[in-house]
Amino acid sequence: MNEFNWTCPFCQNAQTVSDNKYAEILQQLYVGENKHGLVVQRLFAIGCSNPKCKDVSIVSEIGIGSRRPNGNLKFDDAISTHRLRPDSFAKPLPGFVPKPITEDYTEACKIRDLSPKASATLSRRCLQGMIRDFCGISKSRLIDEIRELRVQAVTGKAASGVTLESVEAIDSVREVGNIGAHMEKDIDVIVDVDPNEAQALIELIEMLIDEWYVAREVRNARLAKVKAIADEKKQLKNNTGETPQTEGG
Repeated sequence: MNEFNWTCPFCQNAQTVSDNKYAEILQQLYVGENKHGLVVQRLFAIGCSNPKCKDVSIVSEIGIGSRRPNGNLKFDDAISTHRLRPDSFAKPLPGFVPKPITEDYTEACKIRDLSPKASATLSRRCLQGMIRDFCGISKSRLIDEIRELRVQAVTGKAASGVTLESVEAIDSVREVGNIGAHMEKDIDVIVDVDPNEAQALIELIEMLIDEWYVAREVRNARLAKVKAIADEKKQLKNNTGETPQTEGG
């Protein structure tokens, strides 16, 4: 096996996978004559090299195969892929992200391929929850919440990290999510959402979690560190009655 680059879905640690961290089972499924030809199953597992994680990812693929000149099976093209562990590509979200938002995001990831329209609807609800929690805007309709958020972004009154560009992107998610949330007036009109489009909405959620929640947490941690230093110096001054000397005066 040739080494390859891989990112662990459990810890998000990028690493190079070598032979001792990769296992694969390839077998023919004897189903007689069929439209696919030689049907094979590939089951492979990858062990994480991160000492703080060491988890195992397992994937099962059903696909079309062939025989090598030496007679060994070869996996050529996947018909279907099933993630056994973890059961989706959802990234682990920090504990300071509200649980309902984490649950909607995780579920949207799980059903991205099975039902892209339902995934888009969950992404829509996830973003609505983020607007209500992070931005403090709660109205009866998502479209009204987005309008208020847009006004705040334009006037500079929005929460830190909220930009007009992100508001426009959220509004696009609302429109796509509406496909699954509401029946078209003409029930004969079928508006589809493919997995790639559903994935784009999921990636927007991930981006905003970084720009909103993670950035706020990092900012608060840095401010708290500075305040702790100031408090320590102040306490030292009170104890000694002298002004503590610091570099730079």
